[in-house]
Amino acid sequence: MEPSPSTRRRAGAVALLTVLWLFTSLLLLGWTFAIGLEGWAEHHGGGGGPAETSRRGNLALLALYLTAAGGPVVIAVVAFAGRLVRTGAVYLSLALVLGALGLPLGAAAVRELAPPPPVPSGPVGCQEHSGGDSRCPGG
Repeated sequence: MEPSPSTRRRAGAVALLTVLWLFTSLLLLGWTFAIGLEGWAEHHGGGGGPAETSRRGNLALLALYLTAAGGPVVIAVVAFAGRLVRTGAVYLSLALVLGALGLPLGAAAVRELAPPPPVPSGPVGCQEHSGGDSRCPGG
């Protein structure tokens, strides 16, 4: 039985998306590795700017995680829309596995990218004043 031209077109779209996803993931992996080497050189060479390198590394790691786990979701949607049910199920399973495996790295990158909470400007509790006064300021 010969596949219909529309099925070939759908399979071609899935194949093209797969190649694009793999290429983008490898490119982001290389970028993350390069930033890691740069941070290693700064650490051992006494260079400045480790905070900026750390921020760029976390952004690259987050982009890699989102691409690696999100790419198969997009491909699965295209496959399901094209009535390629088994192909969509495979890509959806791959997305779940990659998402679960990369979740700790993605969560750590998001946590480090979030700004730290503000430091309180004054004392937060009651302080005893000289002269035996134990009342709290303001009431």
